[in-house]
Amino acid sequence: MLKAKSIYKSYGQLQILKSVDLEVKRGEIVTIVGASGAGKSSLLNILGTLDRPDSGQLYINDIELSKLSNKNLSDFRNRKIGFIFQFHHLLAEFTALENVCIPAFIAGVSKSDAEKRSAELLDLLGLKDRMSHKPNELSGGEQQRVAVARALINKPALIFADEPSGNLDSVNALELHELFIKLRKEFNQTFVIVTHNEDLANLSDRTVMMKDGLIIQ
Repeated sequence: MLKAKSIYKSYGQLQILKSVDLEVKRGEIVTIVGASGAGKSSLLNILGTLDRPDSGQLYINDIELSKLSNKNLSDFRNRKIGFIFQFHHLLAEFTALENVCIPAFIAGVSKSDAEKRSAELLDLLGLKDRMSHKPNELSGGEQQRVAVARALINKPALIFADEPSGNLDSVNALELHELFIKLRKEFNQTFVIVTHNEDLANLSDRTVMMKDGLIIQ
């Protein structure tokens, strides 16, 4: 599903990633752990095509992404990759249903089809009665589930999550972690998750430890 080979990244004189290799299988839940400054989020941004490495190769579904133009890479990202962040980044002026639809609209999906898919996902995530609510009318856990639905709307090959439960209390964090397991079971969804949460790391199939820009375990 994903293969990264000899990934290097520096910002100025500061070397962040030092020849990182990583492979992720389809349907696998992989967590990336390590101290702050280890390079976890920088690696996630490169794996998710939000940033480009200085050198190295990245393949998703056997497509070498370094060979894509910026426009084609943006299109690939929209259609094949979902993102969940620590903060939900929902648009305040739109309802839950409308927020989930946005990536589908960008991909050219019709309004009726996008709304149908959005409603199905929100129902699956236990938000059937909250679809018409705006973000400020939802709890933190509900907002994050809307963000999960938004990440799933285009049926992505991979979902990347950066501290997805970092802004949630322990109850909502556990519900979110269990949701990832459910989505993998139902859709064979693949997750790569950066986290400091030991419970989430323990639920994953495999944990990758980073230190000083290297994968050490």
